[in-house]
Amino acid sequence: MTFGPALYVALAVAAAGAAAVGYLEFGKSRPAAAMELTPEAKQFVRNLQLSDVTMEANQSFANQLVVEIQGKIGNGGDRDLEVVEIYCVFHDSYGQTVLRKRMPIVSAKMGGLKPGETKGFRLAFDELPGSWNHAMPSLVIAGIKFTG
Repeated sequence: MTFGPALYVALAVAAAGAAAVGYLEFGKSRPAAAMELTPEAKQFVRNLQLSDVTMEANQSFANQLVVEIQGKIGNGGDRDLEVVEIYCVFHDSYGQTVLRKRMPIVSAKMGGLKPGETKGFRLAFDELPGSWNHAMPSLVIAGIKFTG
């Protein structure tokens, strides 16, 4: 019994399909667990200063509203920081939360944040709810990861 080229092609296609399904199901990067604000980190929050925070809204090329928040974060403490994340909390005209988004403003890629150092951050939002009141969102420290 001989198998023709069509069978080999069919087996190759089936193997490629199985590999693709396996990659899509199991190869996805799983979202990292959110850093908790430990008691030690809660004590350290008072050493972090947000300054020069501004908000600007622009229309994108796709005629979509893009809101950009820029500012600086300073480390007035005595510990090196690898990551700092904040919650950006947007409200409606009644003061109710319409969007709460957690975002890093310091990361290992940026080189962290050493004691006495200040670094800039930029956050862009392109999917804000229509009910947002167009005011500066509340910025709240959500997580800190110390170096080492």
